[in-house]
Amino acid sequence: MSHRNEATAALKALSVATDACRECPLGARATQSVFGEGPVDAVLMVVGEQPGDKEDLVGRPFVGPAGKLFDRAVAELGWSREKLYVTNAVKHFKYELRGKRRIHKTPGQREAEACHHWLESEMELVQPRAYIALGATAARSLLGRPVAVMKERGQWIEDAATGRRVLVTLHPSALLRGDPAQREAAWEAWLKDLSVASSLMKKAGAKQPAAKQRAPRSAAGHARRRVRMVME
Repeated sequence: MSHRNEATAALKALSVATDACRECPLGARATQSVFGEGPVDAVLMVVGEQPGDKEDLVGRPFVGPAGKLFDRAVAELGWSREKLYVTNAVKHFKYELRGKRRIHKTPGQREAEACHHWLESEMELVQPRAYIALGATAARSLLGRPVAVMKERGQWIEDAATGRRVLVTLHPSALLRGDPAQREAAWEAWLKDLSVASSLMKKAGAKQPAAKQRAPRSAAGHARRRVRMVME
């Protein structure tokens, strides 16, 4: 089996396994898990915080109001979402009920840590050249430390321990919650942050180097072991 097929199969198995995950309380309350989606050879992996209400019901990442804003940004930058791998640091929706409405709650550090091995498996299998962290939860999951998003936004940060290149910016939901009078300025600043990764996206259609195409068999095997641990 080719690396592409093997990694794709491993990601599908992980997606199924996250539904059975009860390593934190969120899985028991959510409709379903929401795993990442995108090509296994994506140049860029975009990591958000967690699924929202719409994502929880549909089972896909970034399809709610914040996702629509993200899609608008992708279109304005001339990128293609089909060439991005899009996922979340936490795979289940955390919320509180207010009447019949399910209101988003920020996942705690313990919940993000319990979910982190799923994200690690995605990173091992996709092996993107770089990452975009949308918000503080995603940034902490990728860089392994608290991140002051407003201070560190719009620049590449390289993690010394892992070698990961991470571009930190706001989660699109922050723009939706912001002051309407400042929304246009916030949008332009956010686009400017994201545009730092445009040079990578221009290369997304180019043939990847041989090192990218070789199968990290240990990663796929590691992912399968994680699936078995959860399903047993």
